[in-house]
Amino acid sequence: MSVARPPGEPRRVAYLYLLPAFVIYAAFLLYPIGRAVQLSLYDWDGLSVGRWAGLSNYAAIVADEGLRDAFVHALVLVGFYALAPLAIGLTLAAILNHAKVRGLGFFRTVVFLPQVVAMVVVAVAWRRVYAPDGTLNGLLDALGLDSLTRGWLGDYTFALPAVGVVGTWFETGLVTVLLLAGMSRIPVELYEAARLDGAGAVKEFFAVTLPSVRGEIAVALTLTVIAALRTFDLVYITTRGGPGDSTSVPSYEVYHRAFGLSQIGSAAAIGVTLTVVIFAISFVINRFADRSDRGAS
Repeated sequence: MSVARPPGEPRRVAYLYLLPAFVIYAAFLLYPIGRAVQLSLYDWDGLSVGRWAGLSNYAAIVADEGLRDAFVHALVLVGFYALAPLAIGLTLAAILNHAKVRGLGFFRTVVFLPQVVAMVVVAVAWRRVYAPDGTLNGLLDALGLDSLTRGWLGDYTFALPAVGVVGTWFETGLVTVLLLAGMSRIPVELYEAARLDGAGAVKEFFAVTLPSVRGEIAVALTLTVIAALRTFDLVYITTRGGPGDSTSVPSYEVYHRAFGLSQIGSAAAIGVTLTVVIFAISFVINRFADRSDRGAS
């Protein structure tokens, strides 16, 4: 004879199972975020007694042209880290999936290799590529385009795009592999039906392939946008935010102000603002993807 459980007991049991995970989550994520918010409300150099500053550190982010430019630079890098790899990855994945290339597993491994290399190593290698006597300028000289050679990472105009190109190279493999995995699950019958309706390769891509990989696109955009907005090691190794402040980004400003200028409150405010921006953009991407899925169903 079974004994009926009280209505709320299953829910209480679930809470008990979740409690240890929540404690760890709170200790290693929620508490540091709360502490950062607290520090952002003070003017503190890390040694002396902090002075209450209210929201002045946040107001400085809006008023300080250098800090505004740092956030603009991060948004520019989103184009290189997220949008360009998405366009390239969609094209590569569609071609490879449609053509059924032999050795596709090997190709996936090769294009994904940058993801398993530490960004510090990547930055050191690309710094050598961009050096005045480096690989890129040597190639331009060999092609008779010596008028285009320059110190790429020391040029006010080209330093930020040069850093962005590294991000494009680094993220393209990840995006391509994600999209290839999604395209491999598309039923063949959908393509056959599209061909029976007279669809060519381009129309087939927009009518069948693209709608079927919306989830993978959302995941790829979320990962690459976050990588673009929180990039630090690449900028630190290649340019240190220079020349001038032309490649400064919020993550680098957090480091520079906290450990270089001893402005802990300002650094915390920048970090909190960056966290909010990342969360907002990720939320918009995922809400858009969910809405598209509901519309398709």
